[in-house]
Amino acid sequence: MLAVVVRLPWIGDLGIHAATTERLRHSLFDPGNPLVAEDTPSPYYSPWTVLLGSFAKVTGLSVFVVLRIGALISLVLLVTGVRQFVRTFSARRAAVPLALLCLLFLWGTQLFEWSGFLGLGSLALTVSYPSTFALALSFHFWALLRKALPGPAGSAPAGSEPAGPRTFAGLGLLWAVILLSHQFSGVVASFGALAVVLGARPWPVRSAWVRLGTGLVLGVAVLAVWPYYDFFALFGTQDLDDIHRPLYRDVLPRFWLVLVGVAALVLRWRRDRRDPLVIFFLLGALVFTAGWLTGHYSWGRVLPAALIPAQLAAALEVAEWGGRRAGAPAMRPVMRPGAPSAMRPATRFAAVLAAALLVGAWAQAGTLGYVIRPGLLPAAVADKYRKPWDGYHWITPWVPYGDVVMAKTFPARQIPAYGPYTVAPGYPDVFLPDQQQRLAAVERYFAAGTPRDERLSILHRYGVRWIVQRPRDGGLPAADPGLRRVASGPNGQILYEVVG
Repeated sequence: MLAVVVRLPWIGDLGIHAATTERLRHSLFDPGNPLVAEDTPSPYYSPWTVLLGSFAKVTGLSVFVVLRIGALISLVLLVTGVRQFVRTFSARRAAVPLALLCLLFLWGTQLFEWSGFLGLGSLALTVSYPSTFALALSFHFWALLRKALPGPAGSAPAGSEPAGPRTFAGLGLLWAVILLSHQFSGVVASFGALAVVLGARPWPVRSAWVRLGTGLVLGVAVLAVWPYYDFFALFGTQDLDDIHRPLYRDVLPRFWLVLVGVAALVLRWRRDRRDPLVIFFLLGALVFTAGWLTGHYSWGRVLPAALIPAQLAAALEVAEWGGRRAGAPAMRPVMRPGAPSAMRPATRFAAVLAAALLVGAWAQAGTLGYVIRPGLLPAAVADKYRKPWDGYHWITPWVPYGDVVMAKTFPARQIPAYGPYTVAPGYPDVFLPDQQQRLAAVERYFAAGTPRDERLSILHRYGVRWIVQRPRDGGLPAADPGLRRVASGPNGQILYEVVG
């Protein structure tokens, strides 16, 4: 992963996060829309991106260098967060390494990559995203909350008072930072916190509930006063359901190895009906299922709330059994000749987990291609590799910061990362009032049969100075007097300047 941070492969949403950081670097307090030339708020302006933008402004480093630094910070936070949270359940030495392996490899045999999901292939592409930062903080948040409550995981013994009001106020602030940084991961963090509280043993005393309530109120207050966007305006947004529909496709091949962790959760539930990991899993599974039944497909982003506790449960089950076995006297049972093997259930479970991790690692083996040239990889591994996008650095010698570029959706997801704006956003924007008109204008510009005057009218309406297109895309022909060819890019793309 350290080598991946150096490479910073680009497939997905890197463009919007780079553009957000770039806007904040140029105008920290009034950055405007990160993708189009409009003065609108954006949920991408989070505490994390504001910090990165401020760092870029002070140091003068390029946005992609700053994102690499942010990725390194998130990676350290993630590993240490997992360690802190797992240590509240088990002191076994194997627990943390096993937990990390399960979080990375206990997924499925069909590769799945999406921000907020911690599979190795997904993490390789999203380690610089706010979602990774938010999930990393979430593990620290859950660990601190468990330690703040009296009981086996807490610093105070059972029956004593919980941690002081300042601790719970800090937890409330941390909760707000997670929610503001990545709203979907914030929901996962909230479910995890609820599971920690509901699974606390002993049941929290009255003073604990008061301090929890105080921290909650403080967190809500921070959400309400955040100046870059209205957090509560995001509730009820329907525009995100269509793009999240794929989360409900091929669920079994993508995640079937997690069934090993579900089996571990069943064992934990038999021992403790209020096990926090079991409650966490049930909350995530219920909301994910509800999203499928109601057509609210954006609710599918809560799936890590079911995956993470199952993955951790599998690791903890094997680590605890292995630790007990290591601490016991070495004894070898006497077997009758020809008698069947008498493997204990825990031994069989450990073997199943080991096999599942190997299968999951092989499914994600193509990730090696991001740090090793695919030509040097075995053919079977190289076939799993997916080549990153080329990017649009080739337009930067001509297109200055803040100019507007006409481009289709795919290039519009990358071009703003280098400073320009596009006519229509490459990603859904719930705060852009004329989003549909802009999308329609781009579609109409490139559509076959659109009159020349109408195309020119669209370019002038949105202040377009540049066009990125391929010959087969449509739009104004290359010989049109209103265009001047400037540069050529990968895959037959051409940069035109609008001169008419």
